[in-house]
Amino acid sequence: MMAGFGRRTGGYPRSRGRMGPRWRSPRPSGAEAGGGTDRATLAIIGVICAIAGFFTLGIVLGPAAVVCGWLAMGRTWSGARPIPALVALVLGAIDTLTAIMWLAGGGL
Repeated sequence: MMAGFGRRTGGYPRSRGRMGPRWRSPRPSGAEAGGGTDRATLAIIGVICAIAGFFTLGIVLGPAAVVCGWLAMGRTWSGARPIPALVALVLGAIDTLTAIMWLAGGGL
């Protein structure tokens, strides 16, 4: 008979996903979500790219530093700006302009 179909798990709250997983990971839930690279790391990567861009491959590392700095700032000009992100953005812009001038023949 099918009279009890669907009522069998009524007394067991863990069944059918009513309480979530039984075993939780020791990592915080934000790390499990895969939020990507945090802003402080992006800012440091941007500063390193900007400094290295002054010595080699400025046309590549300059824009990379600008992008990393912009993403580390949260893609906005308003609000609090972390200093390394702003440094990466400014040095990357200077590096990019210097590389463009060098490629154009102006040379600095």
